[in-house]
Amino acid sequence: MRLQEREQEVLRHVQEIRKNTVISLHSAGSGHPGGALSIAEMLAVLYFYEMNVSSDEPAEENRDRFVLSKGHAAPSYYAVLAERGYFEKGVLTTLRKMGSILQGHPDMKKVPGVDMSTGSLGQGISAACGMAHYAKRMGRDYRVYCIIGDGEMQEGQVWEAFMSAGHFKLDNLVVFLDNNNLQIDGRVDEVMSVYPVREKLQAFGWEVEETDGHDVKGLMDSLDHARQVKNKPFFIIAKTIKGKGVSFMENQAGWHGAAVNDKQFEQAMKELGEECI
Repeated sequence: MRLQEREQEVLRHVQEIRKNTVISLHSAGSGHPGGALSIAEMLAVLYFYEMNVSSDEPAEENRDRFVLSKGHAAPSYYAVLAERGYFEKGVLTTLRKMGSILQGHPDMKKVPGVDMSTGSLGQGISAACGMAHYAKRMGRDYRVYCIIGDGEMQEGQVWEAFMSAGHFKLDNLVVFLDNNNLQIDGRVDEVMSVYPVREKLQAFGWEVEETDGHDVKGLMDSLDHARQVKNKPFFIIAKTIKGKGVSFMENQAGWHGAAVNDKQFEQAMKELGEECI
């Protein structure tokens, strides 16, 4: 498949991920839409362009690993897993319901395709570093990918992980920063600034690149570049919009953790290209 065709295929999956994220959150009546919608392109590029994974063999030893360190964005994670065939899309409407495998944060013991249970901010990136370090030590050639939040970077444990990855030259590790500059209490640069990110990560021994987190081609190019870098972990500052794709959610900190009502759901689905029945 030509590169342009692959890009168009990924874009189609992006739209489905956003639709199903909103559907599942509306069904649940609770959750975190803002930060889930902002990472749809990253997830689509990882699962439909980059990663060596298969829903037929979700535990295959040499598969690539993915860790959603910002675990509260689980609805979009579940949406891409369903899109990739790990479970039926109908399961998405059971989000956060009693007895469902899809709880508010990913559970590796219950959800096919989930490599790490996350939710406590800072722990996911640490686990990803551990996976990458193990692969290097054992001579395995799989790669490890992780998405973290910019508010999450306020956690001290995150910086210990960054230091470790740089020290051990984990060139099999790629981390995306969902840089929408909003967290539950407001703007990241006002609550507790983590900037400048590029200079700090470079000082920790990382290769750093910045791109538009909603530009599929730009994300694909960054991942291609990451494969060429040796002896350094790779960090992608993905500039994003919280609530991307739903006009009344975009750039609104209040949509960090809030459910859509029926009227808002109808508007969101129309904006995402699907009429509600």
